Amino acid sequence: MVYRRKALKLTKVMFTVFILQFLLWGGNSTMKIQKKIHGKLKDGRIAHIFSLKNKNGIIVEISEYGGIITKWIVPDKKGKFADIVLGYESLGKYINDSPYFGAIVGRYANRINRGIFFIDGKKYQLTINDGKNHLHGGKKGFDKVLWKGKKIKKDNGIGVELSYLSKDGEEGYPGNLKVKVFYFLDNNNSLTISFEAETDKPTPVNLSNHSYFNLKGAGNGDILDHILTINADKYTEVNKELIPTGKLLPVENTPFDFRTPHRIGERIAKVKGGYDHNFVLNKKKENELSFAVKLEEPSSGRILEIYTTQPGIQFYSGNFLDGSIIGKGGKRYYKHYALCLEPQHFPDSPNHPNFPNTILRPGEKYSQKIIYKFLVKR
Repeated sequence: MVYRRKALKLTKVMFTVFILQFLLWGGNSTMKIQKKIHGKLKDGRIAHIFSLKNKNGIIVEISEYGGIITKWIVPDKKGKFADIVLGYESLGKYINDSPYFGAIVGRYANRINRGIFFIDGKKYQLTINDGKNHLHGGKKGFDKVLWKGKKIKKDNGIGVELSYLSKDGEEGYPGNLKVKVFYFLDNNNSLTISFEAETDKPTPVNLSNHSYFNLKGAGNGDILDHILTINADKYTEVNKELIPTGKLLPVENTPFDFRTPHRIGERIAKVKGGYDHNFVLNKKKENELSFAVKLEEPSSGRILEIYTTQPGIQFYSGNFLDGSIIGKGGKRYYKHYALCLEPQHFPDSPNHPNFPNTILRPGEKYSQKIIYKFLVKR
Protein backbone atom coordinates (compact mmCIF):
# COMPACT_ATOMS: atom_id res chain seq x y z
CA MET A 1 0.00 0.00 0.00
CA VAL A 2 2.87 2.37 0.87
CA TYR A 3 4.51 1.72 -2.51
CA ARG A 4 1.20 2.36 -4.29
CA ARG A 5 0.81 5.70 -2.48
CA LYS A 6 4.36 6.71 -3.39
CA ALA A 7 3.82 5.67 -7.00
CA LEU A 8 0.55 7.61 -7.11
CA LYS A 9 2.24 10.69 -5.61
CA LEU A 10 5.10 10.45 -8.12
CA THR A 11 2.60 10.10 -10.96
CA LYS A 12 0.80 13.26 -9.80
CA VAL A 13 4.08 15.19 -9.64
CA MET A 14 5.09 14.04 -13.13
CA PHE A 15 1.65 14.95 -14.46
CA THR A 16 1.90 18.42 -12.88
CA VAL A 17 5.33 18.96 -14.46
CA PHE A 18 3.97 17.84 -17.82
CA ILE A 19 1.03 20.27 -17.57
CA LEU A 20 3.34 23.14 -16.62
CA GLN A 21 5.62 22.40 -19.57
CA PHE A 22 2.59 22.10 -21.81
CA LEU A 23 1.31 25.52 -20.75
CA LEU A 24 4.76 27.10 -20.80
CA TRP A 25 5.66 26.03 -24.33
CA GLY A 26 2.22 26.15 -25.92
CA GLY A 27 1.42 22.45 -25.92
CA ASN A 28 3.27 21.54 -29.11
CA SER A 29 5.41 18.43 -28.64
CA THR A 30 7.58 19.09 -31.71
CA MET A 31 7.80 22.88 -31.88
CA LYS A 32 7.81 25.18 -28.88
CA ILE A 33 7.30 28.90 -28.40
CA GLN A 34 7.77 30.77 -25.16
CA LYS A 35 7.24 34.43 -24.24
CA LYS A 36 8.99 35.92 -21.23
CA ILE A 37 10.23 39.27 -19.94
CA HIS A 38 13.55 40.40 -21.42
CA GLY A 39 13.86 43.50 -19.25
CA LYS A 40 12.86 47.12 -18.74
CA LEU A 41 13.68 50.11 -20.90
CA LYS A 42 14.94 53.31 -19.27
CA ASP A 43 11.41 54.75 -19.40
CA GLY A 44 10.01 51.74 -17.54
CA ARG A 45 8.38 49.95 -20.47
CA ILE A 46 8.69 46.16 -20.55
CA ALA A 47 10.37 44.37 -23.45
CA HIS A 48 9.46 40.72 -23.96
CA ILE A 49 11.53 38.05 -25.61
CA PHE A 50 10.24 35.11 -27.65
CA SER A 51 12.02 31.75 -27.69
CA LEU A 52 11.38 29.51 -30.72
CA LYS A 53 12.45 25.87 -30.75
CA ASN A 54 11.95 23.38 -33.57
CA LYS A 55 11.81 19.58 -33.37
CA ASN A 56 15.55 19.36 -34.16
CA GLY A 57 16.50 21.40 -31.10
CA ILE A 58 17.37 24.61 -32.95
CA ILE A 59 16.53 27.65 -30.82
CA VAL A 60 16.10 31.26 -31.98
CA GLU A 61 15.29 34.03 -29.51
CA ILE A 62 13.88 37.40 -30.62
CA SER A 63 13.41 40.48 -28.44
CA GLU A 64 10.73 43.12 -28.81
CA TYR A 65 13.52 45.64 -28.28
CA GLY A 66 15.01 46.30 -31.70
CA GLY A 67 13.65 43.01 -33.05
CA ILE A 68 17.01 41.62 -31.95
CA ILE A 69 17.94 37.98 -32.52
CA THR A 70 19.66 37.43 -29.17
CA LYS A 71 20.36 33.70 -29.61
CA TRP A 72 20.61 31.25 -32.49
CA ILE A 73 21.56 27.84 -31.17
CA VAL A 74 22.40 25.10 -33.69
CA PRO A 75 24.27 21.75 -33.69
CA ASP A 76 27.60 20.90 -35.28
CA LYS A 77 28.56 17.70 -37.10
CA LYS A 78 28.95 15.88 -33.76
CA GLY A 79 25.57 17.03 -32.49
CA LYS A 80 27.06 19.63 -30.14
CA PHE A 81 24.95 22.79 -29.89
CA ALA A 82 26.37 26.33 -29.85
CA ASP A 83 25.08 29.88 -30.16
CA ILE A 84 26.27 31.26 -33.51
CA VAL A 85 25.39 34.96 -33.11
CA LEU A 86 27.15 37.64 -31.09
CA GLY A 87 25.22 39.50 -28.43
CA TYR A 88 24.59 39.99 -24.74
CA GLU A 89 22.87 38.15 -21.90
CA SER A 90 20.97 41.22 -20.63
CA LEU A 91 18.72 43.82 -22.24
CA GLY A 92 20.63 46.67 -20.59
CA LYS A 93 23.76 45.85 -22.57
CA TYR A 94 21.85 46.05 -25.86
CA ILE A 95 20.40 49.41 -24.82
CA ASN A 96 23.70 50.94 -23.70
CA ASP A 97 26.37 49.48 -25.97
CA SER A 98 25.54 47.51 -29.10
CA PRO A 99 26.90 47.74 -32.66
CA TYR A 100 23.49 46.62 -34.01
CA PHE A 101 23.91 43.04 -32.72
CA GLY A 102 21.10 40.97 -34.30
CA ALA A 103 18.79 43.95 -34.79
CA ILE A 104 16.31 45.17 -37.36
CA VAL A 105 17.98 48.10 -39.12
CA GLY A 106 15.90 50.86 -40.70
CA ARG A 107 14.09 52.99 -41.79
CA TYR A 108 17.08 52.80 -44.10
CA ALA A 109 19.69 50.08 -43.65
CA ASN A 110 23.25 51.21 -44.43
CA ARG A 111 24.40 54.72 -45.30
CA ILE A 112 22.88 57.85 -46.84
CA ASN A 113 25.41 60.47 -47.92
CA ARG A 114 25.30 63.46 -45.53
CA GLY A 115 21.82 62.29 -44.56
CA ILE A 116 20.36 64.19 -47.50
CA PHE A 117 17.98 63.05 -50.23
CA PHE A 118 15.30 64.53 -52.47
CA ILE A 119 11.80 63.26 -53.27
CA ASP A 120 9.82 65.01 -56.02
CA GLY A 121 12.19 67.98 -55.76
CA LYS A 122 11.84 68.40 -51.99
CA LYS A 123 14.96 68.16 -49.85
CA TYR A 124 15.04 66.09 -46.65
CA GLN A 125 17.71 66.10 -43.95
CA LEU A 126 18.13 63.03 -41.74
CA THR A 127 19.99 62.82 -38.44
CA ILE A 128 23.75 62.32 -38.72
CA ASN A 129 25.23 59.44 -36.70
CA ASP A 130 28.17 58.09 -38.71
CA GLY A 131 30.78 60.78 -39.21
CA LYS A 132 29.10 63.15 -41.66
CA ASN A 133 26.58 60.55 -42.81
CA HIS A 134 23.36 58.80 -41.81
CA LEU A 135 23.60 55.10 -40.91
CA HIS A 136 20.97 52.41 -40.20
CA GLY A 137 18.08 54.79 -39.55
CA GLY A 138 19.87 57.36 -37.40
CA LYS A 139 20.52 57.91 -33.71
CA LYS A 140 17.34 56.05 -32.81
CA GLY A 141 16.74 53.68 -35.66
CA PHE A 142 14.53 50.58 -35.62
CA ASP A 143 17.26 48.77 -33.67
CA LYS A 144 16.54 51.01 -30.64
CA VAL A 145 12.73 51.06 -30.52
CA LEU A 146 10.24 48.81 -28.74
CA TRP A 147 8.26 46.67 -31.15
CA LYS A 148 4.96 44.99 -30.26
CA GLY A 149 5.24 41.22 -30.56
CA LYS A 150 2.80 38.35 -30.78
CA LYS A 151 3.14 34.62 -31.32
CA ILE A 152 2.57 32.90 -34.66
CA LYS A 153 1.65 29.22 -34.83
CA LYS A 154 1.16 27.33 -38.08
CA ASP A 155 1.22 23.67 -39.07
CA ASN A 156 4.68 24.01 -40.62
CA GLY A 157 6.30 26.23 -38.00
CA ILE A 158 6.20 28.88 -35.31
CA GLY A 159 7.21 32.49 -35.15
CA VAL A 160 6.78 36.05 -34.00
CA GLU A 161 5.07 39.05 -35.58
CA LEU A 162 6.56 42.42 -34.62
CA SER A 163 4.83 45.70 -35.44
CA TYR A 164 5.88 49.33 -35.10
CA LEU A 165 4.62 52.74 -36.21
CA SER A 166 7.43 55.05 -37.27
CA LYS A 167 5.88 58.50 -37.04
CA ASP A 168 6.20 61.29 -39.58
CA GLY A 169 9.48 63.15 -38.96
CA GLU A 170 11.15 60.39 -36.95
CA GLU A 171 14.92 60.81 -37.48
CA GLY A 172 14.00 63.21 -40.31
CA TYR A 173 12.04 60.73 -42.45
CA PRO A 174 8.76 61.83 -44.02
CA GLY A 175 5.50 59.96 -43.55
CA ASN A 176 3.92 57.69 -40.97
CA LEU A 177 5.35 54.26 -41.75
CA LYS A 178 3.51 51.17 -40.50
CA VAL A 179 5.99 48.30 -40.30
CA LYS A 180 5.60 44.58 -39.64
CA VAL A 181 8.41 42.05 -39.38
CA PHE A 182 7.74 38.31 -39.23
CA TYR A 183 10.23 35.74 -37.89
CA PHE A 184 9.27 32.15 -38.75
CA LEU A 185 11.16 28.98 -37.77
CA ASP A 186 10.32 25.65 -39.42
CA ASN A 187 11.37 22.04 -38.95
CA ASN A 188 13.61 22.20 -42.01
CA ASN A 189 15.93 24.42 -39.94
CA SER A 190 15.11 27.58 -41.89
CA LEU A 191 14.45 30.95 -40.29
CA THR A 192 12.46 33.26 -42.57
CA ILE A 193 12.31 37.00 -41.91
CA SER A 194 9.63 38.87 -43.86
CA PHE A 195 9.34 42.67 -43.91
CA GLU A 196 6.19 44.64 -44.75
CA ALA A 197 5.55 48.40 -44.69
CA GLU A 198 3.03 51.04 -45.79
CA THR A 199 3.28 54.83 -45.72
CA ASP A 200 1.10 57.93 -46.04
CA LYS A 201 3.89 60.02 -47.65
CA PRO A 202 6.68 59.09 -50.06
CA THR A 203 9.67 57.90 -48.04
CA PRO A 204 12.81 55.78 -48.42
CA VAL A 205 12.51 52.27 -46.95
CA ASN A 206 15.26 49.67 -46.75
CA LEU A 207 15.01 47.08 -43.98
CA SER A 208 17.37 44.27 -43.01
CA ASN A 209 18.67 42.16 -40.15
CA HIS A 210 22.10 42.83 -38.68
CA SER A 211 23.12 39.54 -37.05
CA TYR A 212 26.82 38.93 -36.40
CA PHE A 213 27.62 35.30 -37.27
CA ASN A 214 30.41 33.02 -36.13
CA LEU A 215 29.64 29.41 -37.04
CA LYS A 216 32.23 28.17 -34.56
CA GLY A 217 30.14 29.76 -31.81
CA ALA A 218 29.93 33.31 -30.47
CA GLY A 219 33.30 34.40 -29.08
CA ASN A 220 35.13 31.27 -30.25
CA GLY A 221 37.86 32.88 -32.32
CA ASP A 222 37.79 34.73 -35.64
CA ILE A 223 35.90 34.03 -38.86
CA LEU A 224 38.87 34.21 -41.22
CA ASP A 225 38.76 30.45 -41.86
CA HIS A 226 35.04 30.55 -42.76
CA ILE A 227 34.45 29.75 -46.43
CA LEU A 228 32.19 32.20 -48.25
CA THR A 229 30.30 32.10 -51.54
CA ILE A 230 28.39 35.17 -52.79
CA ASN A 231 26.19 35.00 -55.90
CA ALA A 232 27.29 38.37 -57.28
CA ASP A 233 29.15 39.44 -60.42
CA LYS A 234 29.41 43.08 -59.27
CA TYR A 235 29.75 45.22 -56.16
CA THR A 236 29.14 48.90 -55.46
CA GLU A 237 32.28 51.02 -55.48
CA VAL A 238 32.58 53.24 -52.37
CA ASN A 239 34.67 56.22 -51.29
CA LYS A 240 36.74 56.41 -48.10
CA GLU A 241 33.55 57.08 -46.09
CA LEU A 242 31.98 53.90 -47.51
CA ILE A 243 29.50 55.95 -49.56
CA PRO A 244 28.80 54.55 -53.06
CA THR A 245 30.23 56.45 -55.99
CA GLY A 246 27.42 55.16 -58.23
CA LYS A 247 29.65 52.74 -60.11
CA LEU A 248 28.97 49.00 -60.17
CA LEU A 249 32.32 47.27 -60.56
CA PRO A 250 32.98 43.67 -61.68
CA VAL A 251 34.28 41.34 -58.97
CA GLU A 252 36.37 39.37 -61.45
CA ASN A 253 40.10 39.36 -60.66
CA THR A 254 39.53 41.21 -57.37
CA PRO A 255 39.39 40.19 -53.66
CA PHE A 256 35.62 40.68 -53.96
CA ASP A 257 35.15 37.65 -56.20
CA PHE A 258 33.31 35.10 -54.07
CA ARG A 259 31.42 33.51 -56.95
CA THR A 260 33.38 30.40 -56.08
CA PRO A 261 34.16 29.52 -52.43
CA HIS A 262 37.04 31.36 -50.75
CA ARG A 263 38.29 31.60 -47.20
CA ILE A 264 37.49 35.04 -45.84
CA GLY A 265 41.05 35.52 -44.62
CA GLU A 266 42.56 34.52 -47.95
CA ARG A 267 42.49 38.01 -49.51
CA ILE A 268 41.23 40.30 -46.75
CA ALA A 269 44.62 42.02 -46.42
CA LYS A 270 44.13 43.33 -49.96
CA VAL A 271 40.97 45.18 -48.92
CA LYS A 272 41.78 48.36 -46.98
CA GLY A 273 40.06 48.21 -43.61
CA GLY A 274 38.51 44.81 -44.38
CA TYR A 275 35.26 43.91 -46.10
CA ASP A 276 32.34 46.32 -45.63
CA HIS A 277 30.81 46.35 -49.09
CA ASN A 278 27.51 45.86 -50.86
CA PHE A 279 27.41 43.07 -53.44
CA VAL A 280 25.01 43.25 -56.38
CA LEU A 281 23.21 39.91 -56.32
CA ASN A 282 22.62 38.10 -59.60
CA LYS A 283 18.88 38.22 -60.29
CA LYS A 284 16.83 37.09 -63.27
CA LYS A 285 14.03 39.49 -62.32
CA GLU A 286 13.21 42.12 -59.71
CA ASN A 287 12.16 40.84 -56.26
CA GLU A 288 13.09 37.28 -57.18
CA LEU A 289 13.60 35.04 -54.16
CA SER A 290 16.95 33.48 -55.00
CA PHE A 291 20.22 32.16 -53.59
CA ALA A 292 22.55 34.85 -52.27
CA VAL A 293 25.19 33.40 -49.94
CA LYS A 294 26.69 30.20 -48.59
CA LEU A 295 28.84 30.34 -45.46
CA GLU A 296 30.76 27.24 -44.27
CA GLU A 297 32.86 26.57 -41.17
CA PRO A 298 35.01 23.45 -41.78
CA SER A 299 35.83 22.42 -38.20
CA SER A 300 32.21 22.36 -36.99
CA GLY A 301 30.62 21.39 -40.30
CA ARG A 302 28.05 24.16 -39.85
CA ILE A 303 26.70 25.75 -43.03
CA LEU A 304 24.44 28.78 -43.46
CA GLU A 305 22.70 29.52 -46.75
CA ILE A 306 20.87 32.78 -47.39
CA TYR A 307 18.10 33.37 -49.93
CA THR A 308 16.50 36.77 -50.44
CA THR A 309 14.28 39.00 -52.59
CA GLN A 310 16.63 41.93 -51.96
CA PRO A 311 18.92 43.09 -54.82
CA GLY A 312 22.06 43.36 -52.68
CA ILE A 313 23.85 42.05 -49.62
CA GLN A 314 26.31 43.86 -47.38
CA PHE A 315 29.27 41.73 -46.32
CA TYR A 316 30.95 43.15 -43.22
CA SER A 317 33.90 41.29 -41.70
CA GLY A 318 33.68 42.65 -38.15
CA ASN A 319 36.43 45.22 -38.72
CA PHE A 320 35.42 47.57 -35.90
CA LEU A 321 35.25 44.94 -33.16
CA ASP A 322 38.28 45.64 -30.97
CA GLY A 323 37.95 43.54 -27.82
CA SER A 324 36.30 46.30 -25.80
CA ILE A 325 32.90 44.57 -25.94
CA ILE A 326 32.32 41.75 -23.46
CA GLY A 327 29.50 39.55 -24.67
CA LYS A 328 27.84 36.26 -23.76
CA GLY A 329 29.68 34.12 -21.27
CA GLY A 330 32.09 36.95 -20.49
CA LYS A 331 33.83 36.52 -23.84
CA ARG A 332 35.45 39.49 -25.55
CA TYR A 333 34.68 40.16 -29.18
CA TYR A 334 37.87 41.02 -31.05
CA LYS A 335 38.43 42.13 -34.65
CA HIS A 336 37.00 39.67 -37.19
CA TYR A 337 35.31 37.61 -34.44
CA ALA A 338 32.11 37.66 -36.51
CA LEU A 339 30.75 38.72 -39.86
CA CYS A 340 27.50 40.27 -41.01
CA LEU A 341 25.62 39.35 -44.15
CA GLU A 342 22.83 41.91 -44.56
CA PRO A 343 20.41 41.45 -47.48
CA GLN A 344 19.37 44.96 -48.50
CA HIS A 345 18.89 47.52 -51.23
CA PHE A 346 22.06 49.39 -52.11
CA PRO A 347 23.49 52.05 -49.78
CA ASP A 348 22.59 55.67 -50.61
CA SER A 349 20.09 54.54 -53.26
CA PRO A 350 17.90 57.68 -53.00
CA ASN A 351 20.86 59.65 -54.40
CA HIS A 352 21.62 57.27 -57.28
CA PRO A 353 18.89 57.00 -59.96
CA ASN A 354 20.69 54.01 -61.52
CA PHE A 355 20.26 51.96 -58.30
CA PRO A 356 17.07 49.94 -57.61
CA ASN A 357 14.29 52.16 -56.27
CA THR A 358 13.86 52.50 -52.50
CA ILE A 359 11.12 55.15 -52.39
CA LEU A 360 7.83 53.79 -51.06
CA ARG A 361 4.72 55.79 -51.95
CA PRO A 362 1.19 55.86 -50.51
CA GLY A 363 -0.89 52.97 -51.81
CA GLU A 364 2.17 50.79 -52.34
CA LYS A 365 3.32 47.95 -50.09
CA TYR A 366 6.94 47.30 -49.21
CA SER A 367 7.59 43.56 -49.10
CA GLN A 368 10.96 41.79 -48.78
CA LYS A 369 12.07 38.40 -47.52
CA ILE A 370 15.20 36.71 -46.18
CA ILE A 371 15.56 32.95 -45.62
CA TYR A 372 18.42 31.65 -43.47
CA LYS A 373 18.79 27.90 -43.99
CA PHE A 374 21.00 25.98 -41.57
CA LEU A 375 22.78 22.78 -42.64
CA VAL A 376 25.47 20.48 -41.25
CA LYS A 377 28.20 18.81 -43.29
CA ARG A 378 29.19 15.56 -41.60
